[in-house]
Amino acid sequence: MIVQTIQLALTPVFVLVAIGNILNILSTRLGRVVDRARILQERHGTTQGMEHDIVVSELRLVNRRMTLITQAVRFMVLSALAIGVTVAVLFLSGLGGMDWHAAAAVTFLAAIVLLLVALVLFLRETQVAADALRIPSDYLELHRHI
Repeated sequence: MIVQTIQLALTPVFVLVAIGNILNILSTRLGRVVDRARILQERHGTTQGMEHDIVVSELRLVNRRMTLITQAVRFMVLSALAIGVTVAVLFLSGLGGMDWHAAAAVTFLAAIVLLLVALVLFLRETQVAADALRIPSDYLELHRHI
């Protein structure tokens, strides 16, 4: 009985591994974005004219990316917490002889919804980053046939 309880309660932990891996990716991306923001903030006071406008534009973009990443991290952590609650409910249900499987289902579903929201935010952040990396058409010289 105890072995089955442990097996049942630990099954959602595999989702925690995936969440941990995604959190690692998000924290790495956030670190890079923060580093870029610091560089741009240093340049902000030393630029003028069009160069200053470019710095401000990129700072706004970096700020948007930081916001999206931190929101994604927040939802990932909430998802992980919901998984933890699910594991605890399943374990206590198995040990206590009470049927709390409906509660476990609700907390697990909440965890999955939170995970999906975090992934959508992550997708949005990657889209913002990709849009920022597009080469301006002036540099492509599309009017020339090479």
